[in-house]
Amino acid sequence: MSDLIGGMNYALLFSTTSASNASASILSALYNPNPPSAAVSTGNPITDLKLAQANQTADVAREAKQPQVARDIAAFKNAVSGATSLQAALTNPAVTKVLLTANNLSKYIQYPALAQKALMSDPADSKSLVNKLGDRALLSAAQTYNFAKNGLQALQNSTVISTVANAYTEVLWRQSLDAATPGLSNALTFLGQAKSIKSVDEILGDPANRAVVLTALGIPEQIAFQSLTAQEQAVSSRVKLEDFKKPSYVASLTDQYLLTMQQQASASSGGGGFAQLSGGLLA
Repeated sequence: MSDLIGGMNYALLFSTTSASNASASILSALYNPNPPSAAVSTGNPITDLKLAQANQTADVAREAKQPQVARDIAAFKNAVSGATSLQAALTNPAVTKVLLTANNLSKYIQYPALAQKALMSDPADSKSLVNKLGDRALLSAAQTYNFAKNGLQALQNSTVISTVANAYTEVLWRQSLDAATPGLSNALTFLGQAKSIKSVDEILGDPANRAVVLTALGIPEQIAFQSLTAQEQAVSSRVKLEDFKKPSYVASLTDQYLLTMQQQASASSGGGGFAQLSGGLLA
């Protein structure tokens, strides 16, 4: 598998003109004092990744200043500080919107009662609601805040409030990235944690790792309907876990993932951008 990914000649993907345009795009985005708040793709997902990495701190800070984002965070802080009980806080729309989004649990916003009960349940109890639901992200949040033990105090902690507000802003920034460049948020997450992968289950069990690795390797999504053993075999037969400690291998997987995501998006929209971008590879 190393040969398949590492052997890709990325120079063939870009003509001299497109390479020049990519460089210009990077310089423009880095030094433009007033870039747009919403992410805009250069047309090259690998360039978009480099720009996102270079501009993350400034772009997230800019996102926080957007009127609606600032209002959401202010409402969250006011609701938390004024709450008289944990139950009331966790069912307050201003709190659930920011807290759940910040923890990648947006799908529970429309189910505030369920989210409240799950987050307040004991993550250490195998029979608790949060464990019965089997949602790793939800369990992670319950473990992080441990409301079952710490109660309202955990939510009203100034450090927690600041962390949640920052995470909420970053999630919105990442959503903007994905809207412009499909899969870019997963790519960023994968790059940041790939070196810590020590088992196939850490690939299959993490949404970003799973998306990037399986897509880059060409393993279809339908594998999710197979047994866990079959899924593990499909991945383990095509990767070497020690390779995830190699930056070049991780970068190659990430690039392949982004190119595939662009191809899929182009195909679904009937566009030909990826075909033009990768035309040199097929020549």
